[in-house]
Amino acid sequence: MKKADRIYYGGDYNPDQWDDKTIEEDMRLFKKAGINLLTLPVFSWARLEPDEGVYCFEWLDRIIDKIWENGIYVCLATPTTAQPAWLSTRYPEVLPVDIAGRKRTHGMRVFFCVNSLKYRERAAAIAEEMAKRYAHHPALAMWHVSNEYGTYCYCPTCQAKFRLWLRRRYGTLEELNRRWHTSFWGRVLTSFEEVTLPTELNDDYRFNPAIQLDYMRFVTDSTAECFMNEYQVLKKYNPEIPIQTNMSGYIKKLDQFTLTKNLDIVGWDNYPWPDDPPYFVAMKHDIMRGLKGGRSFILTEQSPNQQNWQPYNLLKRPGEVRRLSYQAMAHGADTCLFFQMRQSIAGQEKFHGAVISHSGREDTRVFRECTQLGKELQSLGDSFLEGCTPAKAGILFDWNNWWALELASGPSKDMDYLKTVSLYYETLYRQNIPVDILPYDAEVSGYDLIVAPMLYMTKEGVAEHLKDFVRDGGTLVTTVMSGLADENDRCIFGAYPGKLKDLLGIWVEETDALRPYEKNRMKLSDKLALAKAEYDCGFLCDIIHTEGGAQVLAAYGEDFYAGCPCVTENSYGKGKAYYIGTQPEQAFLDDFMEMVCGGCGLKPICQTSEDVEVTLRVSEKAEVMFIINHGKTEGYIDFGTDTLTGLLDQTKLTGRMIIAPGDVIVARRG
Repeated sequence: MKKADRIYYGGDYNPDQWDDKTIEEDMRLFKKAGINLLTLPVFSWARLEPDEGVYCFEWLDRIIDKIWENGIYVCLATPTTAQPAWLSTRYPEVLPVDIAGRKRTHGMRVFFCVNSLKYRERAAAIAEEMAKRYAHHPALAMWHVSNEYGTYCYCPTCQAKFRLWLRRRYGTLEELNRRWHTSFWGRVLTSFEEVTLPTELNDDYRFNPAIQLDYMRFVTDSTAECFMNEYQVLKKYNPEIPIQTNMSGYIKKLDQFTLTKNLDIVGWDNYPWPDDPPYFVAMKHDIMRGLKGGRSFILTEQSPNQQNWQPYNLLKRPGEVRRLSYQAMAHGADTCLFFQMRQSIAGQEKFHGAVISHSGREDTRVFRECTQLGKELQSLGDSFLEGCTPAKAGILFDWNNWWALELASGPSKDMDYLKTVSLYYETLYRQNIPVDILPYDAEVSGYDLIVAPMLYMTKEGVAEHLKDFVRDGGTLVTTVMSGLADENDRCIFGAYPGKLKDLLGIWVEETDALRPYEKNRMKLSDKLALAKAEYDCGFLCDIIHTEGGAQVLAAYGEDFYAGCPCVTENSYGKGKAYYIGTQPEQAFLDDFMEMVCGGCGLKPICQTSEDVEVTLRVSEKAEVMFIINHGKTEGYIDFGTDTLTGLLDQTKLTGRMIIAPGDVIVARRG
């Protein structure tokens, strides 16, 4: 597969909006800013195919040739995210039906049924026309299929395909009834044709988690098929060109591990909210890196300034885009791409930030900052491209688990899987300990520490793998709401946490759900020496019983279960398994996980002050360290006796170094 020899810098360009004079000026500004890749024509299906089978590519030929004449590469997007009006009106079956049963009308992007045969036929046809024309163009750096998949459809086609999907998955109606436990509420099916979609029309999306869970799996599989419909066409004409599609920032909709299985490289749109802390942004990057087993990804979109779709669209502060860009690269991105290059003059995203604003001037703050970043990226070359991030700590993450946990009715309406995972991620992030985000079926034997927050769904083989991991000397930390259900959200018979019970040396009798304003206390035993003897806890409180030698590290301080264990440690083979049966305050997690990491031999990459993030990427060419001060005051990093070379200014770095507020250091080690 064709490899990049530089950090691709640029992003979405929509030249069909502009006249020749504007395009010429854009080329000048792009070169000044160091732009070396443009993504197009994401939304141009209607212009490329103004009527069925009638193609008009001459304008795009001229644009691509013009881009290449200026030494800029292209990421060619199949324009299938926005079907032309003739397709929607002539073949209304391509339009989606929403969860309320309403047939949607033409106009919105990503507004098609991924199971529509007519949509797939025409999408494959336009992809083939593009591939025949451009697959060997010297400017082509990568393909980009569609854009931000994630539309759920409830049309008759989807219902028919869902029934077929269920037949293939479960084989017989008896097995489907067993897996969905349809005897509850008298929901027994006597034919696959009786299966209806989980919509507002029957409230199954709220009141039958098993059906909704399988429908979400089905939508993911259908979307993956829709992607492959175009992928296979593009690959046929030039297998060397890498193919990606970009993940929406709202990543819950689709099981990304399934969706990205056949991608050459993952694409990802990073649009953090203004109050998202740096660790939360870093965690999402690490999730993207984890989708392909730790391989690098494409930062397909970010905003060079404010977004336009948030309730309050704050300007990016000076230096913020630079920090966000380097943070993405530190955690696995091989590109730095924006939406958008020139600000649109009308439409929904006319106020979305761009490298070139409505003014068209080059003396704006944003253009100056983008130009500075472009120069810096040129100096980095290909030093860290396709580099991995060595980690001995892993966090298990699973979309099916996410869906099932939050579909469950009880014990609390405030169940938030991503937030809970982020609490544990934050503790490692703050210690500058590298983390891999792992699927439930990942090989974990190479790790020293595995953290599995809210391991609600015990998929086949997962408990056995974790037992082997701990037995062989690994350390496991898991939490409340673990080991409760199987893959179809059926509760596991016997005491919680089910198959994990002997590994953890406990059984859970009950789980109390506290209201947001209620708290309990955790009183530490003599076996656990942390910064304090007591910490707050809340949200959920397991009433735990130990057995088989498990040690009580903390107990509740209040309510009728005062004195009952809330944190335990169990020796299992050569390793240890910890269970945290509540949601502690963050100070406890910081202190506790620091103790656990010390016991595993996990150490930070470097010692730093608070708010300074340090990450290492190792490629075939170099070991590159990224140091980012997210704080508003001076910080430091201590390189010890190592001597590194700053790649942005070629200075030698050793010992304790001061890093200015908001600044970034990129350094080569060795």
